Amino acid sequence: MGTVTIGVSIAVPEPYGSLLQQLRTGFGDSAAHGIPTHITLLPPTEIDGGDLVAVEEHLTEVAAAGRPFPMRLSGTGTFRPLSPVVFVRVDEGAEVCTWLQKQVRDASGPVPRELQFPYHPHVTVAHGIDEESMDRAFEELADYEAEWSCTGFALYEQGPDGVWRKLREYPFGSSVVPPQGGHVRGSIPSR
Repeated sequence: MGTVTIGVSIAVPEPYGSLLQQLRTGFGDSAAHGIPTHITLLPPTEIDGGDLVAVEEHLTEVAAAGRPFPMRLSGTGTFRPLSPVVFVRVDEGAEVCTWLQKQVRDASGPVPRELQFPYHPHVTVAHGIDEESMDRAFEELADYEAEWSCTGFALYEQGPDGVWRKLREYPFGSSVVPPQGGHVRGSIPSR
């Protein structure tokens, strides 16, 4: 069946998503057209295509344990000089995003994934472009604000053309048959 490259993320809803994607393109990030605006829960991960069903079942379980939560973006940050990224900060909802990504990457699940850097929820607005454009992105979005109620996440697959396409959405609190054997995952943190 071959391998596929997947990712799991929280989509930034409209009108915010399109606006940030257009701005990212305007800063000179040529990859922006193929990357829906998002907060990553599982970075690009190559899996065997035959494992996709197990991944979908796992994500259904993770979503069933989740509940909608407030999400707020505010201002900018950067990972430079460690990584050439400028981002919009997750000002509210970061704790839940951190919990979710741990559940998605659970070592006992189908996508146990070690991260290259410690997890830091964010919305990338510039990646791998010249320093002047990175500075411009950082400054122009310094006062950026957006907020919404996050009601779930989605599974994406990267096509051979480099474009990420949504395979399935996972709304929080959806019913699921519990796994056999009584293994219970953690619960979503309360505020």
